[in-house]
Amino acid sequence: MPDKTTPDLNFSPKGLYIGGEWQESIDSGTFETINPSNREKLGDVPEAAEKDVDRAVAAAKTAFVEWRRVPIAERARCLEKLAQRIDDHTEELALLDSVDAGNALSGMRGDMEWTAKTLRYFAGLITEIKGETSSHGPRHLNVTRRQPYGVVAKINAFNHPFRFCAEKAAAPLAAGNCVVIKGSEQAPLSSLKLGELCDGIFPKGVVNIITGGAKAGAALVSHPDVGRVGFVGSVPTGRTIAKAAAETLKVVSLELGGKNPIIIFPDADPEKAATSAIKGMNMNRQGQSCSSTSRVFVHESLHGAVTEELVKQAKALPIGFPWLEGNEVGPVVSERQYERILGFISSAEEEGADCLTGGGPPDDAELRKGFFVSPTVYDQVTPEMRIGREEIFGPVMSVFPWSDEETMLDAVNGVEYGLTAAIVTNDLARAMETAERVEAGYVWINSTGRYLGAPYGGWKQSGLGQEECFDELLSYTRIKNINMRW
Repeated sequence: MPDKTTPDLNFSPKGLYIGGEWQESIDSGTFETINPSNREKLGDVPEAAEKDVDRAVAAAKTAFVEWRRVPIAERARCLEKLAQRIDDHTEELALLDSVDAGNALSGMRGDMEWTAKTLRYFAGLITEIKGETSSHGPRHLNVTRRQPYGVVAKINAFNHPFRFCAEKAAAPLAAGNCVVIKGSEQAPLSSLKLGELCDGIFPKGVVNIITGGAKAGAALVSHPDVGRVGFVGSVPTGRTIAKAAAETLKVVSLELGGKNPIIIFPDADPEKAATSAIKGMNMNRQGQSCSSTSRVFVHESLHGAVTEELVKQAKALPIGFPWLEGNEVGPVVSERQYERILGFISSAEEEGADCLTGGGPPDDAELRKGFFVSPTVYDQVTPEMRIGREEIFGPVMSVFPWSDEETMLDAVNGVEYGLTAAIVTNDLARAMETAERVEAGYVWINSTGRYLGAPYGGWKQSGLGQEECFDELLSYTRIKNINMRW
């Protein structure tokens, strides 16, 4: 039988990574991180206090004096070296995130591959950080230069623990900034492992990593020496960060939540449409993804065939301990998240949605020790229901049958979110017209993949700014205009 005990991670936190050294938190505070599969303690993690944030920002500010002068080719080499170290430690990193966050091991291997590609992508873009020149008369030249902010704060979510810490630092580092990274409180181990990988590649203080909760994040956002903030997480926390950053007029980018639709037109193949919907839910992260296609708008002519296929595919997803090969659905990240998802499920029952499969924890007594929720499909969902309008961030899909296209589009756009949307049809004209009308920043047609270089970002309450593209790199620079006459 497969071993269901927590695997030996061969890693324990050494402290906060500040100024190229491992340091205890000033008040020596710690918090526990647990295995969400069985609630076993994985270790004690240092909890940064406000004075620790001050130390990390000061180290980054000091390092910036020299880092900004490092030739761009050398900055690129640093990013490439880190990418290679991630490649060399893929299995170790994937296992850390699988155990600490509950995500499927196969998906976390994909995270490491994506992270390394992202670092190399931005390393290759460094030479494209260019200014412009113009002349407005004789003996005159106007020049613009793009210069870094200095200290950049990066605050990350739990669903891609390592990937977000490393990937989201790539653009600011390439642009010449130094970073202070706050890893996820719910799954912090791999963020500290990143400190080990960075050691010896970047000059001391260029990369600083702290762990902790909301107090550490608030101190980082409000710090007067932080010039730029990037955040990945929930809409309420994003709003709080935006308000705090406004006090000192910091530039902020926010990658926030989503309540994303997949629209299935009557000419679609039911099996392929259902496959796109299931794939788009990111079940290897238990639906804990801001881009998950959790609202399925299916034309009534295909309703029976699509829902039957959704149920079939949802039931077929292997659920179990995420570090075991072959399992695709693990536990959600924490007890708080678990109870929140079960609360949505209760509200769906009360409001009259029809549960086709799932609707709670699995029957396996071993899995009930952890925070497992079975892949769930609700039918006959209406826009007024909680599961139809609020982000669940769990393995719960809502099916909306539709007949009138205008009414359907009103419902699609009737939520506060606008991150992604997916369209399934063989009619290109209909697909493009629908893509124009949906209020989302990233639209798929007959696909749910992501590609480096394609701008990713949300509309409405789903965020500010574009990521994974050249615009992200430029967003970590400021324009300086130099006006000369001789």
